[in-house]
Amino acid sequence: MEEYIDRLQGKRKQAGSTAKEIDIQHAKGRLTARERIEVLFDPGTFTEIDTLVLPRYESYLGGKSSRLGDGVITGFGLIDGRHVFVGAQDAAVMGGSLGEMHANKIVKVMGMALEYGAPFIALNDSGGARIQEGVDSLGGYARIFDANCEASGVIPQISVIMGPCAGGAVYSPALTDFTFMTENSYMFITGPDVVKAVMQEDVTQEELGGGLVHSSESGVSHFLLKDDRACLARVRELLSYLPSNNQNDPPYVKPIDDPARRCPELEELVPVDPQKPYDVRNVITSVVDDGRFLEVRELWAQNMVVGFARLNGWVVGLVANQPKVLAGCIDISASIKAAHFIRICDAYNIPIVTLQDVPGFLPGKSQEYGGIIRNGARMIYAYSEATVPKLMIILRKSYGGAYCVMSSKGLRGDLLYAWPNSEIAVMGASGAVNILFRSEIKNAVNPSERRDELIREYEEKFNNPYVAASRGLIDDVIEPRDTRRVLIRALELTLSKREKHVPRKHGISPM
Repeated sequence: MEEYIDRLQGKRKQAGSTAKEIDIQHAKGRLTARERIEVLFDPGTFTEIDTLVLPRYESYLGGKSSRLGDGVITGFGLIDGRHVFVGAQDAAVMGGSLGEMHANKIVKVMGMALEYGAPFIALNDSGGARIQEGVDSLGGYARIFDANCEASGVIPQISVIMGPCAGGAVYSPALTDFTFMTENSYMFITGPDVVKAVMQEDVTQEELGGGLVHSSESGVSHFLLKDDRACLARVRELLSYLPSNNQNDPPYVKPIDDPARRCPELEELVPVDPQKPYDVRNVITSVVDDGRFLEVRELWAQNMVVGFARLNGWVVGLVANQPKVLAGCIDISASIKAAHFIRICDAYNIPIVTLQDVPGFLPGKSQEYGGIIRNGARMIYAYSEATVPKLMIILRKSYGGAYCVMSSKGLRGDLLYAWPNSEIAVMGASGAVNILFRSEIKNAVNPSERRDELIREYEEKFNNPYVAASRGLIDDVIEPRDTRRVLIRALELTLSKREKHVPRKHGISPM
């Protein structure tokens, strides 16, 4: 038996990296695939599977490039005590390139994650399709894409880009729920050489598809971190807000923060003057448990803030207008950002809390040409489709179509509140008076004085929260300092919510 065990141990060593390969990876500022797994999982809990897999092209390659495991480490372990599956590409083996058996390993472990109801994490560090394997490599990518689609909305899927990710390989991360990037990673469909040849544009890898580009410009990346260790720590943090699958509730954490705590600072944080900007993140951290807020897509579409927090220990998803960027107007990118986040929350049983301070949709030719109608409709569809608890607070202003699309009663909002200074109307008083009373103001003895009188009358009659409250379109007007405890009471009531839509194969969301 000892002879057989020695043989097994010898084969397992072949699947590991050499000292030289480890040094090369470290010189790039990156961890090896096995080091990443050690950082990601609870110590001593990772179990590898398919360690001894070899490509059927091994004889063609002469055993010089590929090795046991075929360039990807797959298996399962525990993160904060919960089972999670992983596929970690090994850049030391043929540049982490994907061939037939490499793809089969990933698809197999994804299928196991789906069957056993556990999250799947892909650690991407690959040169792309393995040229030597031709169409078998391309077929492998297609099988991975299909597995991503099959698992969508059933188990959390997270992609972590920790090196190159190019060509068709980029579509798997795009199909997952969240994409992380490190500062020295990159993603693009075609590299700088092709761009130069086809478009006559000189561009670096970083300029074309670096982490900052995809986190601030394209919105492809949800999180940007400095290095591998920081990135994997953030992945663990994100998982603490997500259930293992769509049949489970998100992890409850026994709170330390007082559920009845009042927040008097809110009355200073948010200026009464609707024209003055402020940072809505300060409102969020004031209200949620222990001020802890995990923002998603922080650098992209910054006029909309989304992310996870807890209220009295329960996980919630926050969607908030950001008045200090574009005055909080909703544009194309903000609509897409909010809609995607809302659908994730709905898929994984996470209640949605909306903080509204919005003057409307962003006007202009670029927005109309870009499809603000079509893209704005995505957010409407997402709110209407969501069956999780939907709570909303109007912090200051809620004008026009923007009022309608952000968790209003018409879109099945559950409990909606407004602060006493809030303005709820088709538009602001000044604009409304200019339209409705243009002739009267023009012909007045003192046009400026008459205009001010009409504005005051309009605000008293239409542009305040009490009109909406009298129609039952909001459930109450509350003091700002009571926001936290009002939300917690509403949340704990609605956690038992059960809502169903008309039976159908699937709806057709605006694209």
